[in-house]
Amino acid sequence: MADDKRLLAGHGRIACTSHGSSAVFTELSATYPLKVLSPLVVADTVAIVYVLSYGGGLVNGDHVKLNVHIKDGCKLVLLSQGSTKVFKTRPGDRRSIRFRELPHTAPNVTTSVIEATVAPGSALFLLPDSVTCFRAASYSQTQRIKLSGGASLVLLDWITSGRKSLGEEWVFSRYHSLNEVFLDGHCIARDITLLESPSQPDEQAGASENSQCQGLSRTLEERLKPYSCYATVIFSGPLVQGVVAHLNQLYQSMTVFKLASPARMIWALSPISEGKGYILRAAGVDTEDVKDWLRESLRGFEDVLGRDTYLKLFV
Repeated sequence: MADDKRLLAGHGRIACTSHGSSAVFTELSATYPLKVLSPLVVADTVAIVYVLSYGGGLVNGDHVKLNVHIKDGCKLVLLSQGSTKVFKTRPGDRRSIRFRELPHTAPNVTTSVIEATVAPGSALFLLPDSVTCFRAASYSQTQRIKLSGGASLVLLDWITSGRKSLGEEWVFSRYHSLNEVFLDGHCIARDITLLESPSQPDEQAGASENSQCQGLSRTLEERLKPYSCYATVIFSGPLVQGVVAHLNQLYQSMTVFKLASPARMIWALSPISEGKGYILRAAGVDTEDVKDWLRESLRGFEDVLGRDTYLKLFV
């Protein structure tokens, strides 16, 4: 059994349950370059874990994987401290590549996987800071959540254009994100984002006509500006209904009209899987626009998590 419990490089495990009115961890562990820390929380049945990496970011070829189990009415909030920085692709090998579980992924692609199971009456609030890919970075992430009936989920996935202060906007090589949500074994959401820089001219020669038809010859900056931050939020379960109802009321009251210039912030809300969940998409000219909007729009979760916990979100 001890061998089965051994964590591979870059892997982590979190198991959270409740004991009376307190949330307790039966396991909280990780190996380099992944690190998990949990501060003291005063709210009933609420736990917070910060998912970090040594050095403040992920280097090319890093592969991190986190397994999460939540049960007995526990509410787990997963956060990060600052944006997840993905450094540029460089030649070489790293220790966390050795046990890579994604054989289809190129060796120099940085990968992150979160797999979580949430029991009835429990909840996962996956609310990390945004991903920031540096110039020439290549990053792939998967977030797969398995909910039982009566479980709740708020999943946030967002990306920035890069280090704008250094003139880097949408100049990374590749960003791939897959979010999957299952409810009682049935997939209710599968959302994929793929952002790729256009191929070099010599690579386009054989397929230039097809690429031009699809607009793939345009740079990411040309395709994505004027916005420098894009966010997706997936909601499901009984604990999100109040916030979703508020968002839906705001969305239904919006008036659509032509603008002389793009709005600083745009968003949309849609039901998924016959109302078993909702998906929200937002984009902003600056990351702070999106962060401020999310902080205000999701403030109803103060009643679920407690004010002190909510103040740790979107800082």
